[in-house]
Amino acid sequence: MSERSMDKSSPDEELLAKLALHLVPGIGPRIFANLCQAFGSPANLLRISPRQWLEVPGVGVELVRAIEHPDLLRRAHAEWDACRERGIAIVDANDAAFPPLLREIFDPPILLYAAGELPVTDTACVAIVGTRRASHYGRQQAERLAIDLVHAGVTVVSGLARGIDAAAHRATLEAGGCTLGVLAGGLAEIYPPEHFDLANAISHQGGMIAEMPLHTSPRRGHFPRRNRIISGISLGVVVVEAASRSGALVTARHALEQNREVFAVPGHVDHPESHGCHQLIRDGAKLVTCVDDVLEELPSLQEWHRPVRKSVSFTVMQQLEPHEREVLEAIGPSPTSIESLAEICSGDVPRILAALSILEMRQLITRQGGNSVVRR
Repeated sequence: MSERSMDKSSPDEELLAKLALHLVPGIGPRIFANLCQAFGSPANLLRISPRQWLEVPGVGVELVRAIEHPDLLRRAHAEWDACRERGIAIVDANDAAFPPLLREIFDPPILLYAAGELPVTDTACVAIVGTRRASHYGRQQAERLAIDLVHAGVTVVSGLARGIDAAAHRATLEAGGCTLGVLAGGLAEIYPPEHFDLANAISHQGGMIAEMPLHTSPRRGHFPRRNRIISGISLGVVVVEAASRSGALVTARHALEQNREVFAVPGHVDHPESHGCHQLIRDGAKLVTCVDDVLEELPSLQEWHRPVRKSVSFTVMQQLEPHEREVLEAIGPSPTSIESLAEICSGDVPRILAALSILEMRQLITRQGGNSVVRR
């Protein structure tokens, strides 16, 4: 997180004013933008009489009364202090830590709350979303795609929900990759509650993000707002299992509106949770059978990240024999010949071939032709 967002004991005037306005129920990104366009900066908004706000479309008497509450700035200071105590940063679009793609959408959040790290300018993000009622097949596909995206140096974004979201997050963590979880409520109200430990792991190997104030419980209307952030952060959205009416389809719709790529994994034709994916494919979404189907549609991907070698989790590495680890470490993201491995690694060719068989069985490498391998 940037120095601006984490090292200050108190926010500057503009950020405090944004936080105060953000805490007022009824002030969302669009009304906030209209107010700033009409009267200038957030700090200036708090200096003028809120009665003048009635001239702005969407502002009514109840909203003005909420703004006139004498405790508004005190509540903003209390919110800031509560976040600092939890190690949570509050960032706005002027902060270097604010996700760059998210600045470009029609209605970017006024503020973001973040535990962990937000994606920086050279980070590529792809979202994996889907049904909470995931089948074994759906979870398997989400895990496979998440792991392969990690191997390509991509940050995996999802919504911490049960089913597909959780499968994508957990697979990314196990593969040693970076993942972002976006909440519909506040970061002090993890939902679903059984994903508390998962959220904690994500914040240590990526970041947890929320638009809502710290102690906001998630409500039905918050989830579409959450979904626009998932798609807004990402270069593309992959839908894995979704019913005809699904929050994942809302995320896909946001992605289209934000000029992001939309992908869908085909499922069993008679499974209700596959109907939404098939509908997306009929409507023009890219059909996905492997990670290459995603990567080839994102030509800007190379501009967003530097190639990285796969990070294998500690648990997996511990299960390998020393010579198997040696062979794995000698294999790069581009094809490596068996002859090259024989020169780099100790041991003869038969021993190297035996190690390659183990690594291939563990899905850590892929054979390229008859004489070369690459890391997955």
